[in-house]
Amino acid sequence: MTTNEHEVEEYDVVVIGGGPPGENAAQYATQFSGLCAVIVEQELVGGECSYWACMPSKALLRPVELFDEVAALRELSPAEIDVAAVLERRDRMVNHHDDASQVGWAEGAGIAVVRGRGRLVGERLVAVRGAQGDERRLAARHAVVLDTGSRPFLPPIEGLEPARPWTSRDVTNCHEIPRRVAILGGGVVACEAATWLAGLGAQVTILEQGERLLARSEPFAAALVAEALVERGVGVRLGERVVRVQREEVNTAGEGWRHGGEVVVELASGGAVRADELVVAAGRQPNSEDLGLEHFGLAASGPIAVNDDLSVIGVDGSWLYAVGDVCGRAQLTHMGKYQARICGRVIAARSAGEPLDLGEFGAHRDLADARAVPQVTFTSPPLAAVGETEAEARRRGVAVEVVEHDLAALAGTYLLAENYRGRAKLVIDASTDTLLGATFVGAGTAELVHAATVAVLARVPVSALWHAVPSYPTVAEVWLRLLEALERARQA
Repeated sequence: MTTNEHEVEEYDVVVIGGGPPGENAAQYATQFSGLCAVIVEQELVGGECSYWACMPSKALLRPVELFDEVAALRELSPAEIDVAAVLERRDRMVNHHDDASQVGWAEGAGIAVVRGRGRLVGERLVAVRGAQGDERRLAARHAVVLDTGSRPFLPPIEGLEPARPWTSRDVTNCHEIPRRVAILGGGVVACEAATWLAGLGAQVTILEQGERLLARSEPFAAALVAEALVERGVGVRLGERVVRVQREEVNTAGEGWRHGGEVVVELASGGAVRADELVVAAGRQPNSEDLGLEHFGLAASGPIAVNDDLSVIGVDGSWLYAVGDVCGRAQLTHMGKYQARICGRVIAARSAGEPLDLGEFGAHRDLADARAVPQVTFTSPPLAAVGETEAEARRRGVAVEVVEHDLAALAGTYLLAENYRGRAKLVIDASTDTLLGATFVGAGTAELVHAATVAVLARVPVSALWHAVPSYPTVAEVWLRLLEALERARQA
């Protein structure tokens, strides 16, 4: 870092946003190139994932999952879950919202950290507003990377915002479990939150205006997750549109505390749901406002469109990049980190005057978003999937073969639970005999999705999959059973 005579601090790379993608972009841009970087962060280094999303939610889900697994073994009788201990463990997992270890990692890697809100004020020039209103300017010799993430979306429902509902940040960092919780939405966040809230003693009602939960997943998978939630005592109400929210008593309590008295959620069907807290899980929107994008002819809100090298479309000079939720490609931490690794390599290569490798599996091309985005929904049982569903592939006009198998018919799952329930499905491109998508639901299936991701991304032929031998007795044996079912179907 250098400072010029006009008090502008110069770095090779300036990263606005210190979430996992921003950290990775800074790391990969500098670790072998000799470049220097700075991360600008207005909250906590480590971002949403570390403190308000992935880590706290999984810390809350894991005890519930283990309880379910023990309860499924008739020889064992699990004790009750110690809710206070679970919440305390969650707090340890998020380091009590202290990012000292994350800052220590960055500084140990030679990456500077500046506190404040960053905004573009010129080409390669970032103004940082500190908490006390002070401002400093950072100039990037080579690149500025935007990693400002996303935030929960609040639908325009009468009375919703004044009622101060919980968002994902509140529910993952709750200090107590409300007795009655209504959840607006039926996606991943809603289903995961319903799992741990009900598992920790809450009476939960999901209000989803669509025809099913997890609308982007295979229908059988969504049905199994919904069935498990209902058996846990969760009220799953589909086709319910919220028209008004009322809350007479509203307080100023902080994150994770109840924000007032009873909430009344009025429905278009004419009924109402009463709850002690309302969780809004209706999607997310990118944090692209007030970044100075208008200086470069870009929209001042919405996702920031990027090329496959993660450079921002419409900005000349290949100096501005966007990674993670803000670029709108895939709002998943692991995908944001993948984008950031590519972005960092691109910046390092361009700074050295090296040509980019933009081939199909090139080091400087975001390829996975095109066809191989894996995701695990950490419900109990979990839902793991990658690639296209059957419906998505057919909408593209692809001739597909599909095959399914009951996971309960495996020795590996029988060892997990005699009453095991789960299912797997493959979607195959009939013209190339390669995998387009895979979905697994059931205990122990979260670890199956990476093998499927490799097969989808690399277009591994089904004939080759026959020679990938699964270990016995494991849940992975489902791969063999799926291939056997496919062969029987082809010979029928």
